Amino acid sequence: MKTIILDNLQKIFKLKGMLEKEFNVKISKQGAEIYVEGLPENEHIAEKVIDAINFGFSNKRAMLIKKKNLMFEILNIKNYMRGKDISRIKSRIVGEGGRALATLSQLSDCYFEINGNQVGIIGDPENLERAQNAIIMLIKGSKHANVYSFLERSHPEPILDFGLKEVKNKVNK
Repeated sequence: MKTIILDNLQKIFKLKGMLEKEFNVKISKQGAEIYVEGLPENEHIAEKVIDAINFGFSNKRAMLIKKKNLMFEILNIKNYMRGKDISRIKSRIVGEGGRALATLSQLSDCYFEINGNQVGIIGDPENLERAQNAIIMLIKGSKHANVYSFLERSHPEPILDFGLKEVKNKVNK
């Protein structure tokens, strides 16, 4: 049984039936705590989805954690700050009209959400690390163009050959 302490109980309890059915767990509450009971792997995934919804991600995005085997991580902006102006740093991450965050999302193949002094990231393990490094670079003052360049350079190449084709060796005569 996992215990989760939440800020927004109502939002989670509106989704209680869907979450119980989707993850094959039993969800109950006592005060500000939610209890998730089921198989350990189901409890773990349900906990991550509930945390993502509580953080501010939409239900649809949070459910991708289960459907696409993605991970959810939270970065605390203050852990990487040098100065004291957190609103300026949050503005750098979001960008004008949300463009910087949209570009980061597109280049890293991850989903971002900002809540207070934290940045929530949903993505697969490879891309999650790249996205975290990009956010940390922005927090520390790197130029947006340098961060975008880093994400483009570090993007993993797709595997096109699984070794199933027969390789024909050419012999020079």
